[in-house]
Amino acid sequence: MSSRVTGVVLCLGQIVEALGGELLGPPDLPISRIASLESAGPEDLSFLSHPRYQQQLGVTRAACVIVAPEFRAQAQARGACIVTDQPYLYFARLTRFWKQARQSGQGPAIHPSAVIDPTAEIHPGARIGALCVIERGARIGDGTLLYSRVTVGEGCSLGERCIVHPGVVIGADGFGFAPVEGRWEKIEQLGAVRIGDDVEIGANTCIDRGALEDTVIGNGVKLDNLIQIGHNVRIGEHTALAGCVGVAGSATIGAHCTVGGGAVVLGHLTLADHVHISAASVVMRSLLKPGQYTGVFPIDDNRQWEKNAATLKQLHGLRERIKVLEQATDPNKTNNTKPER
Repeated sequence: MSSRVTGVVLCLGQIVEALGGELLGPPDLPISRIASLESAGPEDLSFLSHPRYQQQLGVTRAACVIVAPEFRAQAQARGACIVTDQPYLYFARLTRFWKQARQSGQGPAIHPSAVIDPTAEIHPGARIGALCVIERGARIGDGTLLYSRVTVGEGCSLGERCIVHPGVVIGADGFGFAPVEGRWEKIEQLGAVRIGDDVEIGANTCIDRGALEDTVIGNGVKLDNLIQIGHNVRIGEHTALAGCVGVAGSATIGAHCTVGGGAVVLGHLTLADHVHISAASVVMRSLLKPGQYTGVFPIDDNRQWEKNAATLKQLHGLRERIKVLEQATDPNKTNNTKPER
């Protein structure tokens, strides 16, 4: 980790008072930045999240390091430290606390360039960024932050403490058309989008409104950048989707699932709770048992890949030939193969 967070100065005592942990060091020690162990300087706060980085603990220049109890002595020998059972979780909460301190008192709650329909309901505790558009009947909950250029369509709602990054579109029409005599007749999308509490949505992600019923995103869901959520999709609580995932219309994804970057879930399928999809997989059937699923054809040099692809095309024929050979060698063998669907 080489990133850094700057722009505010806090004392160690303020941090521990807000977040807990055991402080071993002066509470008035000023901290001006959060940084990695490798890049930290004498006014920085860092953390040790995994034992494999413990060699950096002895050489870091950080003013203070967040560590687990087993590294208490080693950390205290080099200077100030905050001891906590889960350093990485403490770091996560520290970043939020730091950002709140940095943003306190910044600008109006609703940017003057935002366009908000008079019938929209914006909680006084929400913040609306520049060039956002909030359409008729939309509702934005307490503590929710919309960054610049977010669009919330008619009748759509966001719960409390959501974070919506730039360029997100919530409530565009779902992809609904009826074929008629070689052309397409539009099906109006009459549902909306309902988003729960503590949801985060990455930049330029699109969540389509439902055709009749609403598209529903549960509490605690995390969506990365450039994700497409089709109409009438339902995503359960605390599920996370990585960048460029596509979820087709009317798919249902359970709670506590993960979907890796670039994966696709086809329409009208169901994923049970605690299903985990590897990156770049294509989910073509419902997955009703928890577990890790992968559907990626391994990369290879092009010549070898073409040979394997050609073999794959022959798999069905080879299967049938094997069945014939099995029956020829054992006439009493029962064919238990399921019928083709």
